[in-house]
Amino acid sequence: MKRVRLKLAFVSVLALVIGLTAGAPGVGAQHGTTSDHLLGPGAFGNIELVGRADLTDTPDLVADVTVSPDGNWAFLANWGEPKCPENSEAGGQKNPDAGAWVVDISDLQHPKKVGFIAASQDSRPGEGMQVVPITTRQFAGNVLVMNNEQCGKNGKGGISLWDVTNPLKPVKLSEHFGDRGHADANEIHSAFAWDAGDNAYAVMTDNAESLDVDILDITNPKRPRLIKEMDLGAMFPQITQPGLGLNEVFLHEMVVKKIAGHWVMLLSNWDAGYVELNVDNPANPTFIGDTDYNNPDPQLLEATGAALTPEGNGHEAEFTSDNRFFIGTDEDFGPYRTGEFRITSGSFAGVYPSVIVPGAAAPGILADHTLNGPTVYGGYGCPASAPIPSPSSIPGYVASLLPGEEKIVALQRGPVGDPTAPEEACFPGDKAHQAKLAGWDAVLFVARHVVSAPPEPVPPFCGSGAFVDNIVGVCTTHEAYHKLFNTAVSYTYPDGPAIGTVGERVRADAIFDGWGYVHLFSNTLSGGKFAELDTFAIPEAEDPAFATGFGDLTVHEVATDPQNGTRAYLSYYNGGFRAVDIVCTNPADETTCDLVQTGGYLDPLGNDFWGVEAFVQNGTTYILASDRDDGLWIFKRNG
Repeated sequence: MKRVRLKLAFVSVLALVIGLTAGAPGVGAQHGTTSDHLLGPGAFGNIELVGRADLTDTPDLVADVTVSPDGNWAFLANWGEPKCPENSEAGGQKNPDAGAWVVDISDLQHPKKVGFIAASQDSRPGEGMQVVPITTRQFAGNVLVMNNEQCGKNGKGGISLWDVTNPLKPVKLSEHFGDRGHADANEIHSAFAWDAGDNAYAVMTDNAESLDVDILDITNPKRPRLIKEMDLGAMFPQITQPGLGLNEVFLHEMVVKKIAGHWVMLLSNWDAGYVELNVDNPANPTFIGDTDYNNPDPQLLEATGAALTPEGNGHEAEFTSDNRFFIGTDEDFGPYRTGEFRITSGSFAGVYPSVIVPGAAAPGILADHTLNGPTVYGGYGCPASAPIPSPSSIPGYVASLLPGEEKIVALQRGPVGDPTAPEEACFPGDKAHQAKLAGWDAVLFVARHVVSAPPEPVPPFCGSGAFVDNIVGVCTTHEAYHKLFNTAVSYTYPDGPAIGTVGERVRADAIFDGWGYVHLFSNTLSGGKFAELDTFAIPEAEDPAFATGFGDLTVHEVATDPQNGTRAYLSYYNGGFRAVDIVCTNPADETTCDLVQTGGYLDPLGNDFWGVEAFVQNGTTYILASDRDDGLWIFKRNG
């Protein structure tokens, strides 16, 4: 099996060398900066660029993409502004431009923007874009499903449903429906809807609580009803692998498909991997089976030669068109993991659990490849939180630094539920940016109160994303935080030292373990589990020479070919657009099946692909990809 992979990988590399397509539409037209981008040859292998539509000049503005059932209209999420907490409030509004672009793709070579569907103030869609045909007693037509994440004090959650039967005249059906944990619906990271015949339903990712699988009845899309909430980790403890530290269970993406006469929901649950539920009765789903991560991780073993534990990161998955397999993407923005993390001074000196915060830099970027130095407590560090003090404002702190040490501020995850900090929680990248502005070299993130008593989940989790600075970010446990500042370990508020308190010294190094990659699973159940058959990563994602300076080289999403059960397409952020085939040495034996790259596209000036969607028009499979920096790209497969 390994021999076949290496041989076909060589063919792919050759395609990269000779694959520049003269005269193809859009080659060299990507208008974003080339810094922090992997640069490519254009189209290569069996992929051809058909057309593209520029929608914006603002980097990081474009999010998910979906297509109408007839293949003539594309809808792309407008994320609003990439750095919401720092948006100007001129005119009294934040994030005024979030929503969805409407693009006419009936002429695939010349797609054009024809409309815009605005989100409400301070709310923005990201990954929950889908158009689904619904035919019930109460409604008949095409419904655009949009998630809502909050971006400012007036932001609202839930899903929004639009009638886009006539895409030129969208009609709002309902807005901000979901689990109303407070006055408004909880914010929703993603959503997926399906027409089950007499009734229609939608499943959503609830960002606000552990009951994060929310199912709505949208038979009447003007009046959605919440019919089920689930905490999969509590309901089905077999989906976790605590012996490997894979404890962080939260829903990220999901699809629903009718297979062998039953409605099957495939959920991507981060550390818990991928779970299938029978949703013939969506108000009472039943467990089918799940995946386990192999240990040692086979992709990391291939990339590094080291036997490393798997990291989880189950992000999104889709069934192949013949339902024989499903393909999952593990989104991992951190190509390093921490080696040994130590408190090196004080009464509680010792080794403590830690991870690199996804999106932050690892200690490997430092001159001595090691994070070390004295710490200072900075609070929560959000833009609306109490300000992070500067290092020079801490008496004696700068003078205490030894040669090779960094100025390190410790920031808690959250705030959530802290009566002394009523402001909204923010991304770790937002906190890191505030720390950078205050003059700190690195951030030690601290896990928040997630349990009422020890033991707390290990490895720790401090959130991910929204980093705009190249700054080291390491996450450790709440217990370690208390011991770092010599306070009693507590899981109730208030706790901890005053902002500006100097703590003990810490030390952490880093181990290269590659970027996020792709899994191939059998869809045949064996002993309650779906077997992992193979993994795939682009070569640069396995090379430490590409760990920094080339953008994000993790996979994001997958779209399977609607006409061929052995083909799939990947949005790979700065790694570009990639096509893979399932190649089996013995077609009757799934254990001989590999994921093999057969083509792709990477602009000579770079790409940053987020969403990917495959559809059929006039008997040919086409693929839409959304570039975060500019808009819509359309591809097709040759051969």
